[in-house]
Amino acid sequence: MPSIERDGDVFILDLGDDENRFNPDWVSAVGAALDEVEAGAHPRAVVLTAQGKVWSNGLDLEWFAANLSEVNGFLVEVHELFARVLSFGAPTIAAIQGHCFAAGAMLALACDERFMRADRGYFCLPEADINIPFTPGMSALIQAKLTPQTAYETMVTARRYGGVDAVVAGVVQQAVDENELLPAAKARAAELAGKDGGTMATIKQRMHTGVLETLRDREANALPMPG
Repeated sequence: MPSIERDGDVFILDLGDDENRFNPDWVSAVGAALDEVEAGAHPRAVVLTAQGKVWSNGLDLEWFAANLSEVNGFLVEVHELFARVLSFGAPTIAAIQGHCFAAGAMLALACDERFMRADRGYFCLPEADINIPFTPGMSALIQAKLTPQTAYETMVTARRYGGVDAVVAGVVQQAVDENELLPAAKARAAELAGKDGGTMATIKQRMHTGVLETLRDREANALPMPG
């Protein structure tokens, strides 16, 4: 499960050591960690990282299949998590040490910057290959953070990007060796930590007004359910 600790001016939000899939308990734990960051003294920034081969593999489809009546209520929480990170009142850096897929990739895109391991792991939006269309909110988030050509490749072709290719495509800011990933992300977060949180939140909210409104449109983002 996700956990949080502070190292100087930087909070390290560890998403977990398995597939780190989005289900109610996991999303709630991430939210609680972000609450702790928001309650922390300035200066502050947060690095989102994980352990093992996966940063996050996205939605917990097994949970979805077993809880159809709760899916749309939970999707509200997922979209709100994206919106919260996108407009967060502190610098957010994703340190992607492994596979970053689907909703996990969207969470990374919601962060201010992304660092990725150069030699292993993929960034991928596989929805076109698994027959799950993006919600309007997801589409808006992805297209706000990627160039039109890269958005096309990620969303329509489901291309997998390794770290080096992800830098070239503008998906991530840096690709580094595994042992340099977390230190590099922490150093960048510390560099940005002194920026005023309220000012950052206002700037981000105004930058992404339309995206935030779409992410928070419950009706637009609801999925048709059987029956």
